[in-house]
Amino acid sequence: MEIVSVSEPIDKQPKLKYQSTKVFDGFSTCFRQWRSQGSHCHFLHGYSVSFKVWFEGELDHHCWVWDFGGMKKARTQIDGMNPKAWMEYMFDHTVIVAEDDPYLPSFYQLQEQGVIQLRVLQAVSAEKFAELVLTKLNEFVQTETAGRVRVKRVEFREHERNSAVVESN
Repeated sequence: MEIVSVSEPIDKQPKLKYQSTKVFDGFSTCFRQWRSQGSHCHFLHGYSVSFKVWFEGELDHHCWVWDFGGMKKARTQIDGMNPKAWMEYMFDHTVIVAEDDPYLPSFYQLQEQGVIQLRVLQAVSAEKFAELVLTKLNEFVQTETAGRVRVKRVEFREHERNSAVVESN
């Protein structure tokens, strides 16, 4: 087998930007956007949501931007959990409402009764879910790789027809 090499000196090669992606899916999430009166979105509703995450950075000694299994075996934690566990904690079989939802006391009562797993966020929307995941995973990835990799983009999908994307500069 012949080994192929790049013929130009390294300093003459174009600077390459490496990205890889990972999909996190299978999260059954229920939420409501109480401010969307006049839309069915103000009712509790749920989807099997997913996130597609873009990692960008330099290659490591494996020639990888990001180890696809890196979320499970990470040393760094998010709120005391590895990132995969944090994603499950936030989005798997949970009810997500905004901190200013007028029915928040009722949701807390349902949680106390063991009916729901409540997650309260500053705001509820596909865009804000994508932003939350980008922010949390980027902090983790930056720490885990000593700044070699960052989370460039996150796409949140309610289903195959609806998604929201947030991207860092």
